[in-house]
Amino acid sequence: MSGIYLHIPYCKQACHYCDFHFSTSLESKSAFVTALKKEIALRKDYLGDERIETIYYGGGTPSLLTAGELEEIDNTLRTHFNVAADAEITLEANPDDLDASRLETLRKSAVNRLSIGIQSFREEDLHMMNRAHKATEAVDCVKLAQDKGFSNITIDLIYGIPGLDEASWRKNLHQAFELDVQHVSAYCLTVEPRTALAGFVKTGKVPAPKEELAASHFQILKEEMRWNEFLHYEISNFARPGFFSKHNSNYWKGVHYLGLGPSAHSFNGVSRQWNKANNPAYIKAMETDAPDFELEILTPDQQYNEYVMTSLRTMWGCDLGKIKIAFGAARAGQCAEEAEFYLQSGKLVQKGELLILTEEGMLVADKIASDLFA
Repeated sequence: MSGIYLHIPYCKQACHYCDFHFSTSLESKSAFVTALKKEIALRKDYLGDERIETIYYGGGTPSLLTAGELEEIDNTLRTHFNVAADAEITLEANPDDLDASRLETLRKSAVNRLSIGIQSFREEDLHMMNRAHKATEAVDCVKLAQDKGFSNITIDLIYGIPGLDEASWRKNLHQAFELDVQHVSAYCLTVEPRTALAGFVKTGKVPAPKEELAASHFQILKEEMRWNEFLHYEISNFARPGFFSKHNSNYWKGVHYLGLGPSAHSFNGVSRQWNKANNPAYIKAMETDAPDFELEILTPDQQYNEYVMTSLRTMWGCDLGKIKIAFGAARAGQCAEEAEFYLQSGKLVQKGELLILTEEGMLVADKIASDLFA
């Protein structure tokens, strides 16, 4: 099994915190769709004959695609890949794009899972982040999607926002529970270099996010999700039973995937490659049948580090048995030895051959993973 990720690099406006690749000029969107279909054809052999079980439209703002454009892309994928009849097909969308008419059209398409970028149900947070939608739209679009027949909906929320106190964060979460969505992805606000938010923090226009507040929000997040019977299956992801993101779960389990579109990454187990993050250059490259990407062949140590980093973030943990088979008994022994400190300190637990983060360990997951690296 494999997955396909498509990066749709367009947005109505720039969110102040975002450092993903996108353009707010939509003039080249039609040419981009043509180029994307060309890349699909050119890279049809990347995954061999593996069946495609997940397709993910990310960005950017994929909900800016018209119904016709989405259908063209889907048809091209099915022409060149063996897409499973029950494939999970996710479309990221912004609330302001999801009116009744648009949702009716999407319901008739191949899309069967919506990922809605709500970020917050508070107007002041949305304004600070320069989101294009209003708080009322955030609530209304979920209800509309449910009314139109979508039964697999995930929403994104952001915590650690300056001015978002603990009571307001709980209220945000309670709103999500009231909407009865199946999945929530919650991310800590991070000040990325070269973003508008970084400039605002530097000049004092916006207070710098506080680690203490973010840690408190994370604890509240875990409590509320547990009380509302959501499974915490990855550090930033929570789902009702049976509604884990298949696409993202496969990333964390090391399943191969193909990335299409500017800035998209691909992974086939032994190498990683990524397209240049430049829309005009991407379109031009496809016109000449010459994809412009960078390639990194992963050494055994890098493959091991990749496994540790991704697996440790999940409820399934890092499997010493898999490490022994894939990388040798010595590497598995070293991993177990390095993990001992965190087992003793209560940041890891061991269940059979599985090393799993505790709630305390989740707060320092990156540090633990780096200490287990080759």
